[in-house]
Amino acid sequence: MTDLYQSQRTMRAMRRAAMQRGVIAILDVGTSKIACLILRFDGPERDGASDGIGSLAGQSSFRVIGASTTRSRGVRLGEIHIMQETERAIRTAVQGAQKMAAVRVDHAIVCISGGQPRSYGLAGEVAIEGMQVTEADVARVLTACDVPDYGDDREVLHAQPVNFALDQRTGLGDPRGQIGHRLACDMHMLTIDARLIQNLLYCVKRCDLELAGLASSAYASGIASLVEDEQELGAACVDMGGGATGLSVFIKKHMIYSDAVRLGGDHVTMDIAKGLQIPFNVAERIKTFHGGVVATGMDDRDLIELGGNTGDWDRDRRTVSRSELIGIIRPRIEELLEDVRARLDVAGFDHLPSQQIVLTGGASQMPGLDVLAPKILGQQVRIGRPLRVQGLPQAATGAAFASSVGLSLFAAHPQDEWWDFEIPAEGHPRRSLRKAVKWLKDNW
Repeated sequence: MTDLYQSQRTMRAMRRAAMQRGVIAILDVGTSKIACLILRFDGPERDGASDGIGSLAGQSSFRVIGASTTRSRGVRLGEIHIMQETERAIRTAVQGAQKMAAVRVDHAIVCISGGQPRSYGLAGEVAIEGMQVTEADVARVLTACDVPDYGDDREVLHAQPVNFALDQRTGLGDPRGQIGHRLACDMHMLTIDARLIQNLLYCVKRCDLELAGLASSAYASGIASLVEDEQELGAACVDMGGGATGLSVFIKKHMIYSDAVRLGGDHVTMDIAKGLQIPFNVAERIKTFHGGVVATGMDDRDLIELGGNTGDWDRDRRTVSRSELIGIIRPRIEELLEDVRARLDVAGFDHLPSQQIVLTGGASQMPGLDVLAPKILGQQVRIGRPLRVQGLPQAATGAAFASSVGLSLFAAHPQDEWWDFEIPAEGHPRRSLRKAVKWLKDNW
C-alpha cells in the first residue's frame, strides 16, 4: 500500500509538472480503438479543492490541440493480450496527435476499462486534535478507514473521500477550517488487476512516454456524460465500449460504485459474423450501417447485400433481411442490459433519490436502443454524449469519445484522493499486520 501511495503521488507530481510546461497527452486504450488527445493548458492550474474536496471546479482552462485515433490491436475485453501490437497502436495514435498539434509530449494520462474492477465503501473516524479541522486531521481520518484485504494481485486505482461528517453534521464537502470534536469520513475505493497496470505501464514507457496518471474509463465517461444535476442527485453512467461495458454510479458529484460487464459491441459483431458466416470486418460494416434492436414491418422487405470475395458467385451475392439481422443483434444487447441491471441492483441503485441512467460509448449508438433499454433498465434512460470541450474536432465529439473527454476533465481538475494528503509513513494501513492480528484473535 505504501508503494502504491508513493507511485500515485509521483504521478500527480508529473501531472503538475506537465501542466506547468503546457501540454499533456490523454490516452484511451480501448478494445476497438485507441484515442489520443493532446491538451494545451493556457493559464495557471486552478485548484479543484476550492469547491470542496473532490469537486470538479467548473470548466477547465485547456484546449485540445491534437487528436488521433487508430484501430486497437492486441487488446481484448479492455485488457492487453499482445504487448507488441498494443505498443504499435499506441505509438501510431500518439504520433498522429503530435503531428496535428505540431508539438512533442512526454507525459500521458491513461484510462483503462478492463481489470475486473471492484468497489469498496470504507469508513473511518478520528477525534480532532485542535479546535478546527486541519489538513492533518483529514489525512488521519482517511488513514483510519479500514482497508479490506483485496489481495496482493490487485492495485487501488481510485480512493476518494465522498462524504465527511463533523460531530452530528453529515454531508460536508470539505471539513477543513470547521470547528468540531469528531471527524468521520466515507471513502470509495476501486481496485483492479495489478497485471493490467504493469502491462500498461510497460507499453506506455516503450512509447517514450511517462505515465502521469491513471483513471477508470467508466469514471471518466461518467464525468463527461452526466450533467451536473445527475451527478448531484444520483445517476448511473453505462459506457458501452467494444470489448467491455463500464458502469459507474454517482451521487453528490462523487463516484460511489463502479463495475464492468465483459460484453460490448465487438460481441455483437462476432454474433453477426458467426450467424451470417461473413468476415468480422464485413459484419462490423453491416452492423454500423444496417444494425438495430427494434424490428418494424418494413424490415422484412429491407434486404441487405452481404457481398464477399470468396470467388463463389452464389455465396458472394447473398442477401439477408434487416429483420433477420436485428434477430441476431437483439439477444446479445438484451443480455448486456440485463447484466447491467443485475449489477445496479447489487449496488443498491434503487435507493438513490434519482434513478437516471445514461448510456454512452460507441455501442450506445445502436438504433432502437432508446426504446429497448427502458424496458430492461427502467424508465429514466437517455443516450448521452460527452460535454463539448474547446478545440475538440467534430469527429471526436460522439459518444464513443466519452472516456477521452472525461479523462481530459480529470487531468485538468482531478478529484482529491487519498494520496493527495501528506500521510506519515507510520500511518499507512498495514493490511498484512491487521490480517495477522485477526488470525491470532480467531485462533487463540
